[in-house]
Amino acid sequence: MQKRKLGKSGLEVSALGLGCMGMSFSYGPPKDKEEMTALLRAAVDRGITFFDTAEVYGPFLNEELLGEALAPFRKQLVIATKFGFDLNPNLDPRGMKGLPGLNSRPEHIQQAAEGSLRRLRTDVIDLYYQHRVDPDVPIEDVAGAVKDLIQAGKVKHFGLSEAGVPTIRRAHAVQPVTALQSEYSLWTRAPEKEVIPALEELGIGMVPYSPLGKGFLTGKIDETATFDSTDFRSALPRFTPEALKANQALIHLLGSIGERKKATPAQIALAWLLAQKPWMAPIPGTTKLHRLDENLGAVSIELTAEDLSDIENAASRITVQGARYPERLEQMTGR
Repeated sequence: MQKRKLGKSGLEVSALGLGCMGMSFSYGPPKDKEEMTALLRAAVDRGITFFDTAEVYGPFLNEELLGEALAPFRKQLVIATKFGFDLNPNLDPRGMKGLPGLNSRPEHIQQAAEGSLRRLRTDVIDLYYQHRVDPDVPIEDVAGAVKDLIQAGKVKHFGLSEAGVPTIRRAHAVQPVTALQSEYSLWTRAPEKEVIPALEELGIGMVPYSPLGKGFLTGKIDETATFDSTDFRSALPRFTPEALKANQALIHLLGSIGERKKATPAQIALAWLLAQKPWMAPIPGTTKLHRLDENLGAVSIELTAEDLSDIENAASRITVQGARYPERLEQMTGR
């Protein structure tokens, strides 16, 4: 497995990480613990060293799953988790309609860190993200609280998720930010305008989540797809039948490049992301071993300048239909 460094921080991770949310949260009921344990360990066997979780996934279940499954390999791995929500164990596992309020008060960050350390069965969190920017708490206070955790040896690196450029700059001035995690893919390209140039300037890495568009860019979802009420995609504007039909143009593009490279649409989507910047490490999620192997195949695909130009030219003529999130969740991004 190829390795990458997240910005100038020196934090080295596998070129592809593994997003673990869907094992416990948002994509229907939590998956079988034994099956997910086997999948996590298979990922380690295949060279993945970068695993992404959060206390809100479950809540708490996902961290507990990773803590137990990855304990034998802990020293060779980078485990990222997140703080910033007011949680209770009865949270709706769909991750949408029951999403709690934000809380990034310094004392709450301290409590959240202790809980995550316990559930992850570790004495240090490798990368600790603020899950969403809390408008009620100055980002300087948040960065200061994480700085205290770093100085105490409980956290190694500070990250932000879905933050806007002014917030990134203010946080970075207090405690250097190692990575920004935001949605970025061929159908979510907003970070290219302001965020990615700022990250490059500041030497901050990027961790694109949903690099396969929550499954859409695999080419396996069309306008006939139905989503159970326990699947959070049932609440997303971009997953209405009308939007799914309109956005098939992206799948045709990925398929045509895939034929040229003898690769699947998902592999081309991931290879495109890997070709954008050497300091990006996408974290596609899956609960299936064959999908894990398919995703890992993207690392060995080399897109030429001509391939990338063809993708860019074709993509520039496609207007993606549908918002990423319902209004309340959209308001939590870009702050």
